[in-house]
Amino acid sequence: MGSKLKLVRNVNHSRRFRFVVLMAGCFVVTMAFLVASKPQTPVHSHSGFRTWLPPPQSGDDVVNGDNNGIQGIHSALSEEEDALNSQALGEVEKEEKRVPHVAESNIEKEKSFQREENAIVVESIPKEEASIHELTGTIQIPERKPLCDVSDQRVDVCEMYGDIRIPGNSSSVIFMEPSNAEPKEVWRVHPYPRKGDEACLAGVRELTVKASSESPKCTFHHDVPAIVFSVGGYTGNLFHDFTDLLVPLFLTARQFDGEVRFVVTDFKRWWIAKYLPVLQRLSNYPVIDHDRDEEVHCFKQVIVGLRAHKEFHIDPARAPNGYTMIDFTKFMRRVFSVGRETLNCIEDLSARKPRLLIIARKRSRAFTNVDEIVAAAEELGYEVVVGEADAGTNLARFAQIVNSCDVMMGVHGAGLTNFVFLPLNATVIQIVPWGGLEWLAVLDFGNPAKEMGLNYVQYSISIEESTLSEQYPKDHPAFTDPMSFHKRGFHVVRSTFMENQNVKLDVSRFRDVLWKALEHMMQ
Repeated sequence: MGSKLKLVRNVNHSRRFRFVVLMAGCFVVTMAFLVASKPQTPVHSHSGFRTWLPPPQSGDDVVNGDNNGIQGIHSALSEEEDALNSQALGEVEKEEKRVPHVAESNIEKEKSFQREENAIVVESIPKEEASIHELTGTIQIPERKPLCDVSDQRVDVCEMYGDIRIPGNSSSVIFMEPSNAEPKEVWRVHPYPRKGDEACLAGVRELTVKASSESPKCTFHHDVPAIVFSVGGYTGNLFHDFTDLLVPLFLTARQFDGEVRFVVTDFKRWWIAKYLPVLQRLSNYPVIDHDRDEEVHCFKQVIVGLRAHKEFHIDPARAPNGYTMIDFTKFMRRVFSVGRETLNCIEDLSARKPRLLIIARKRSRAFTNVDEIVAAAEELGYEVVVGEADAGTNLARFAQIVNSCDVMMGVHGAGLTNFVFLPLNATVIQIVPWGGLEWLAVLDFGNPAKEMGLNYVQYSISIEESTLSEQYPKDHPAFTDPMSFHKRGFHVVRSTFMENQNVKLDVSRFRDVLWKALEHMMQ
């Protein structure tokens, strides 16, 4: 009996040992199939070892796409062994259903980390200059554009993004880049929009804009862009103050809505003081006197030079936000707090006399018979104001006078620049001196007046109305062939027809012009 029991125990132990071996073999074979099918899916087991298991395609597709993937192994096992093996496979299946969440979570973390790394790199360059390769996950930065654009006929402009350093009291603007970057750029520009005018640029400091890996350390960091420009050149002449600086400054800086810093070369305190209301409306920060400053100013964006189109002109197609000359004049009226935006139609001249402003020059191209002109205008019903704004005139006070008038008249010259303060629909009368200057009159004031929403009337004087008739005989080339002077250069034109000529208006002939201005107001 004891021998039988011992025999039974040995058989049972042998059977159990066989079952354990078969179960282990089944698990090993199953894992081999899993690794062979998808070896690229990372899984972290509970024991801390890293193994590789494929995510299931569906609830039924666990190993090879169906439930028969291990059919050859099942045929060699007994029913009890099948049960044990099925139990083992069930555990594997449960584990696999948990694995994808872990794997996907880890993959998402890796992708998220990669996105964060890419974001840090892309942030330092313009969006249009960086492209992400989806397959490799790398960033490709195209070749950088030149620092300066010298293609415009009127001005050279440099615009930079990155680490830009401007050492005070120097002629350098430095764009920092790696030492192995090639080639190194060096540009020499005059930050004043009179390109090619050597007489003008003689009074403008030349700046060197360069890409370099060497620069003094920053002593002052700025969070806003900088605009670098000169107030040398022809400043002091009202016309040039506007066409060379104020209009280009509006065109370049207005888009920043005050969040921009001005760095000024050829610093003139009187000029800054005169136009301080304009500068303060365009920038929320004090002006930097580049000539005397000793800091090393560091910016993330810098524009060297002012964008400028034609004389007293803004091209909406090229301007930020589609700015126009009407936008500029509206801006100037608000800067100086003038009252009227628009001239309303005058239906009854007896109810309100229209105001006429006569710009009376004191030197060349001056009216020699102002009293006669005033009398003729008053006979037609005008209330007449006579004045002129020179370099020492309080601009804010004169702007109020101009804005209160309905018509402004004057001989071609800087004084007509005050038409920027006229209300919309007002009228400008430009008297053109003798000498074939009509083209210049239209360029400087005729076209701009129309772009400002003003009515424009042009009156060209006759030989009899020019004081040149007292200097030259009637058969002189100044009268018979004035365009021959133009062929000899503008300096000849200026000295002959602009600096040595005054005007005595024929008030009978000019009366029709004054009446035409009245008609504009009554339409």
